[in-house]
Amino acid sequence: MEDVELPVPHVDIIISEWMGYFLLYESMLNTVLYARDKWLKPGGLILPDKAVIYLSAVEQDQIKKERIDFWENVYGFDMSALKEVALLEPVVDVVDADSVVTNAVPILNIDILTCTEEDLSFITPFQLRANRSDYIHAFVAFFECAFTRIPKPLGFSTSPHSMYTHWKQTIFYLRDAITICEGEVISGRIECRSNKKNERDLDIGLEFNFEGRRQNVNKRVEFRLR
Repeated sequence: MEDVELPVPHVDIIISEWMGYFLLYESMLNTVLYARDKWLKPGGLILPDKAVIYLSAVEQDQIKKERIDFWENVYGFDMSALKEVALLEPVVDVVDADSVVTNAVPILNIDILTCTEEDLSFITPFQLRANRSDYIHAFVAFFECAFTRIPKPLGFSTSPHSMYTHWKQTIFYLRDAITICEGEVISGRIECRSNKKNERDLDIGLEFNFEGRRQNVNKRVEFRLR
């Protein structure tokens, strides 16, 4: 895109399907912002023009055993070293809506007409409240996109409660499960930035604190989406 020259100085509309896993994976939005700043005329449209990432928490005992704990005994071999690697990398897959334990909160809200590349690296505090008493094995992120500046605004969601999309959801597994009771709150913050060696990858940090009736937890975990 940076090398493209158009036969006109400005355009009225930019349409791009730039969304990646966790919305921002592969840094494709950066190219859209470059095109916007170079070619979009004042008052022009970008479609879609709004996007929001949400965070929630889920119970996935059996699935975590199959994906993560599996490495502790691979046909009789202890391959726990690979479990540590597996915990570092988020999993992109479909999450059953019935496994969602908490509410979902926005952690990034961007207006594509006005945001900058710097806005795509963020640190956001969050509070998740349990809808029922259960175990939490992972945090899960999903996103929504909207077309708000057209005559009949519309949008779509990649939530576990919505129809399937190829973006699915992004799952951040925890080493140890959290026991939470209905109404209790997990507080924390999530950090996201492009990886210094490969800007298409994302470094994501989750720091959380939980003081419940059955368990207290204070941890920070690091992930790399690649």
